[in-house]
Formats: sequence, C-alpha cells, structure tokens
Amino acid sequence: MKYFSITVMEKGKKRQEVLQAENKISAIQSAKQKFPRAIIVKAEETAAPLEDVLNSFFAELKKSVKSKIPINDKISTIRQIAVMTDAGIAINDTLEDVAENTHNQRLKEIYSKINNDINAGHSLSDAMEPYTEEFGHVALAMTKLGERTGNISESYHKLADILENIRDNTAKFKKAIRTPLITLVAMAIAFTILIMVVVPKFKDIFDKFKTDLPVPTQILLKLEWAFSNYGLYIISALALGIFLLKFFYKNNEDFQYYVDKLLIHPKFYLINKAIFLSTMHKYNLVFGELVRSGIPVSEALETAVGMVDNLAIKEQLLTVNANIGRGMNLAEAFALTGLYENMLLQMIKAGEAGGQLDAMLDKVTQYYDMQFQDLIDNLAAYIEPIMLFFIAALVLLMALGIFMPMWDLGKAVKS
Repeated sequence: MKYFSITVMEKGKKRQEVLQAENKISAIQSAKQKFPRAIIVKAEETAAPLEDVLNSFFAELKKSVKSKIPINDKISTIRQIAVMTDAGIAINDTLEDVAENTHNQRLKEIYSKINNDINAGHSLSDAMEPYTEEFGHVALAMTKLGERTGNISESYHKLADILENIRDNTAKFKKAIRTPLITLVAMAIAFTILIMVVVPKFKDIFDKFKTDLPVPTQILLKLEWAFSNYGLYIISALALGIFLLKFFYKNNEDFQYYVDKLLIHPKFYLINKAIFLSTMHKYNLVFGELVRSGIPVSEALETAVGMVDNLAIKEQLLTVNANIGRGMNLAEAFALTGLYENMLLQMIKAGEAGGQLDAMLDKVTQYYDMQFQDLIDNLAAYIEPIMLFFIAALVLLMALGIFMPMWDLGKAVKS
C-alpha cells in the first residue's frame, strides 16, 4: 500500500488529506467515497506520515519479539488433519481435536477460530485465508484443491510432504553454515579480548618512547580506544542497525527489492547461488505438485510464485503467467525469464508436448535439488578459503601491530 496526499475543495476551502491506496486511481476513488461533498483537486504520492511509520515500527518490534510458529508444529497438525479426515471424521470435529491437542498456543487459537468460522457456514479455505501468512500460499492452494476434489486428506498429506521437503533443505543449509559462523564469531571475540587486554599494556610502553608508531599499531590503538570508550554504544548501534535493516526489509518493498537483487548478484560468492537454487527448487516443487494434483497451470503458477521470497526472482517469474496469457507455451515463457537452463527448457517443452508436464517438472525439481544438495555438501570446502583469509588478516594485524614497534624499541632506548 502506498500513501497519497489528496487535495480536496470543500465549502470553498482547500485542505490536504493523506490516504492509503494501491495506486493513484484507487486513492481518488477512496477520497470520493470518504468526502462525497468535496471536489478532488489532485492526488500525489507522498511519504508515510510519521505516526504511521512509528506504528509500523512498534508493530514490527512486537512481531519480532513474538515467536513464529515452528514449521514442525505446522507439519504435525497438518498430518493429524490428514489422518483424521481420512478416517472419516468430520472436519469441524477434526479441527476441534487438533486445537485441543496442539501445544503451540498460536496454532491453538488459529484452529479454534477456523473451526468457529466453519461452524458459522464458511468453507475451510475461506476460514484459512486470513492466516495465509502463518501457513503460506501453498497451504491455501492445497486446501482449495481438497475442497474441489472432495479429498482433504490426500491434499493435506501432499502439503505436509512439501513442507517437510522445504524444512529439511532449510535445516541442512543452516547446519552447513553453523560451524563457519561459530568459528568467525569466536575469532572476532578473541580478537576483541586481545585488543582490550593486551594492547593497553603495550600502549604504556609505546607512550614512554615517543616514536612514530607503524600503521598496524595505530589501528590497534584506535580500536582499543573506541572499544574502551564507546564499546556499549558500538554494540547498541550494531544491534539497532540490524533491527532497522530487518524492519525496512520487511516493510519497504523498494528496499527489499534492492537487497534481494543485490544478494543474487554474481559478486556475492556462494550466497547468490544458495538463494537461487533453494528458491528455484521450492518454486518448481510447489508448481509440479500442484500440476500433478490437477490444478490448472495458470493457477498453479500463481500459487507457486507466492512461495518465492526473493523479489528480484519473483519479478521475473511473475511474467510467466502473463506471457502464457498472450499465447506462449510454458517453455517459451520460462525461457524469457532467463532463470532456466536450455536443458531444463527442453525437458519442459517435451513434457508439454507429450502430456507429461508433471513428470518433467519433477525432474526439473530433482535437478535443482541435486545442485542445492551438492552446494550444501561442499559448503565447508567453499567457505574454508574465505575463513582462512579473515583469520590470517586478524592474526597478521595483531602480530604486526605489537611486534613492529618492538623492533624499533632498541633504537629508541639508545637515543
């Protein structure tokens, strides 16, 4: 949603009103409905009011403090729904039982509200729609599929399989980067302790001999001075910077797009490849499962692209449905995105021609999964040179900063 400054004329007086809308036309229409007796002079896009910015900031702060629903809890409840509906238990009784037995308080509230909406006459998909952020677009799509086919159980078993696949890949990636991150953090802490403990002792020696200190020593002394006098401020600034970065990333679409585009740039070693492969694997996994389940291609594409978090990749994938609407086949539309290799495009084209699109999409998914798994399995080997470079740089700075002036102490004593 964007903000628009609306100039209205009422009773011969002009005034400014700020409204939220998706675009300028919607803003003008909203203004006409809100001020029926006024004349709309003009509408211009403007920055968000300070009050709204602060409200969003504190809402995000509250949201960040509030823990997310663990994916294992979601998978567990979805499996339970699948099993109970497969046994012939009514959906409202199933949801009531799931709400009572789940240990997650947030899920307990959600399933209770969904059950109340179903008892009030709503469909399961309509009752779940307000919780799309918690469950994801694919959960809503699989729910609609289950309602359409009359087989909620099968749809939810497939949904649980999809979520388990995504969970396993995410967990494997986190596990692979955990050791390098711990090593780098330990090195940073050790370096900071050395600066705070060792450098001050040498500082007194250096001050007695009024000699010109080398650059590495000056860097160490300035770091020690900064940590000693502004250590808490530096830590607070870093924490605030990280929070603001996350806040603007989640709330400012332009900033999120810039960051996402930057992260998949070739200069971002490993990060770009990991994000691209995991995103494409998840997209094709969901798309293939939806096509196999009988959902029309256009609807499956729309749902699958909702699973894409990276806005730069999402922007390219959003063109696929539009190009299919213009008469292109799926392979041609995918080719225009520039995201698929020629081999994969040939497979998709053959699947379309032979009526085996779901089978070919499964092979495409397997290809991206294989590439991603290979990256994860060899991540330590890829990161090792980077870690060695940082460790060597820190050790070299410390060694040169301490020993270089000591080499000149003899000359200083004689003089």
